[in-house]
Amino acid sequence: MTITSDVSVGSLAAEHPLATRVFARHEIDYCCGGGRPLGEACAEKGLDTEAVIDEIRKELETTDPSKGRWDQAALGDLIDHILTTYHRSLDEELPRLQSMAERVLDVHRDKDPERLPELLSVFLGLKSELEEHMVKEEQILFPMIRSGQGAMATGPIAAMEHDHASVGAVLRRLQELTDGYEVPAGACDTWRALWHGLAALEEALHEHIHLENNILFPRALAS
Repeated sequence: MTITSDVSVGSLAAEHPLATRVFARHEIDYCCGGGRPLGEACAEKGLDTEAVIDEIRKELETTDPSKGRWDQAALGDLIDHILTTYHRSLDEELPRLQSMAERVLDVHRDKDPERLPELLSVFLGLKSELEEHMVKEEQILFPMIRSGQGAMATGPIAAMEHDHASVGAVLRRLQELTDGYEVPAGACDTWRALWHGLAALEEALHEHIHLENNILFPRALAS
């Protein structure tokens, strides 16, 4: 692929996984917003498109065996990767983050009486949405794709993409409530761990949604 301003962010991330390092660095949405041309995404962030393209090319000069070419893998293998790397880790991580968010609110409510309660409320909504979403994928959509019925899954895929857009909006709100996960001065260890955990959750969800929106779903529909 020739990297130009007209190429979509999602297709770049799919064909050149190392490009996601650059997107993350500049907070360019390559999952839910992956359909936009690179030039448009850069303009929205006030970035010089050619400078970003140069950064991507430099990243591509390096190698990273952990960044597989999932656009070339068997669909079943990609689904297994999503389940193992993202779904099962969320089973453990979401309750852990909930416990920390509840503890921080209980102990430090007086330090930030407006944002901390909303943070817990927003996170609980995200947790519920993700848990319901994963069940629908695991019980309906993924079995359809595995059985070769991906081309018939237009409705389920549209529903999953709608869920992804909703998750993206919630992540943006968490960014606002945490000042970009900037740990407050004097924060206790739990508060600090919560902020770091939420930041890691956002990064993982961006990768997770990218693999589905930009690789798994289009390939399944075309199968």
